[in-house]
Amino acid sequence: MSELITARDLEVTFPGRHGRPDAKGIDGVDIDIAPGEILALVGESGCGKTTLARTMLGLELPSGGSVEYDGMELSPDRGFLLAYRRRVQLILQDPTGALNPRQSVYESVAEGIRIHKMVRAHQKVGHKVTEADLVATALAQAGLRPPERFFLNYPHELSGGQRQRVVIAGALAVEPQVLIADEPVSSLDASIRGEILALLLKLREELGLSVLVVTHDLGLAWNIADRIAVMYLGRIVEVGTTEEVLSAPKHPYTRALLSVVPEIEQIEAIVLEGETPDPSRVPTGCRFHPRCPALANGEAAAAGIDEHCTRTRLPVLEAEGQHRAACWLHQTPQD
Repeated sequence: MSELITARDLEVTFPGRHGRPDAKGIDGVDIDIAPGEILALVGESGCGKTTLARTMLGLELPSGGSVEYDGMELSPDRGFLLAYRRRVQLILQDPTGALNPRQSVYESVAEGIRIHKMVRAHQKVGHKVTEADLVATALAQAGLRPPERFFLNYPHELSGGQRQRVVIAGALAVEPQVLIADEPVSSLDASIRGEILALLLKLREELGLSVLVVTHDLGLAWNIADRIAVMYLGRIVEVGTTEEVLSAPKHPYTRALLSVVPEIEQIEAIVLEGETPDPSRVPTGCRFHPRCPALANGEAAAAGIDEHCTRTRLPVLEAEGQHRAACWLHQTPQD
């Protein structure tokens, strides 16, 4: 199965201000998303996962490496990006902020249909549809039925879950192949989160969509993802199937994240010391070593790799292959 979206050696650099050094938001990332796959990108706030998602959407220009969609490298050309953004749609975490309070549900969903000339696209292949037909179809796919009942509603008249479904309908209306969902349920009540996650799974099943879910919550990833990529300070530090990563985490950072998931009881809680380092001052060696429990408790020293942890930079984790981690405990140091 060929990959739908790939990133290779991806870098995004933000210029420093007032004499400060440049910051690497993304510092060498390889990642793939296959057709029909749900990939969860997991990490703490500030680790770079939203920057990676924005770069894969073409909203940030890479300073190094590349992003390819269906074998074609992303281009800053306006026409190319317009066509690309029809195929790859973003779902934001805050549906209230994502929707214009002055637009009805119909107008919100119809906006993308008009931008991408979806009615004309259907007519070219012999489909007799109206704009209202496409809006109704998208709302129904997002679970708002009967769809016509919501046409004249405004965002303030809807529940949080309904607003998020309208945002999803707006994405579905242009018939994408990929959804990039940035913390899609973080602003919703717990009772609604399961419904939205079930909807994403249903859309994958019925429409064959690929989904990149950006989240800090490994519990969410457990319930929805086929694969998990764990990110720390601009790099992927562990990747594998959901079962592999969550049943047998290799990286100390992944183990720490997993230890505070309520559904997981077999791992003792691990408290990480300090904050994620400034991306303009990435630590030498393994970028996680200043906070690493394996270095602090002597595990790394016992394995004879503690000097490598603090001095030797790890290579970028390749996208291809099985369960793997960017950690000297699971790699052979090259002297």
